[in-house]
Amino acid sequence: MDNKELEKTIIQVLDDNKFGSFGTIEAGNKPKVRYMAVFHDGLNIYLATNRKTHKVEELKDNPNACLLLGYEQGGGKDVLEIEATVAVTKDEGLRSKVWNTSLEQWFKGPDDPDYVILELSPTRIEYMGKNKEHGVWQGAAAVSK
Repeated sequence: MDNKELEKTIIQVLDDNKFGSFGTIEAGNKPKVRYMAVFHDGLNIYLATNRKTHKVEELKDNPNACLLLGYEQGGGKDVLEIEATVAVTKDEGLRSKVWNTSLEQWFKGPDDPDYVILELSPTRIEYMGKNKEHGVWQGAAAVSK
């Protein structure tokens, strides 16, 4: 699988999985994982959250995180392990882009001051297909097996 094909496959897995397990590092260097709704535009990955959550505090101390997608009920059977650095942003354009009605149970609207976006910048994405396909995306280079 070449890099373009791998990127296309990764984007399809992102399309197929609306939720994932998002991991950060808590104080004391302990991992903390929680389910979150996943939004994306190509390989640009976004999570919506409240600025007052522990994960926002954890990311200020350590911006490295992991997102695991796939093999869940309702999702695809392909798996992505995404290593990324994460920025917490209140960028108005991004908040409007990610906003949808499913977020209304937590926020008053896209202008809610507590509504922030976690913007993931993937450094490595490992793809494991349901039919034993495998590839590793690392920026501009990919390694397939």
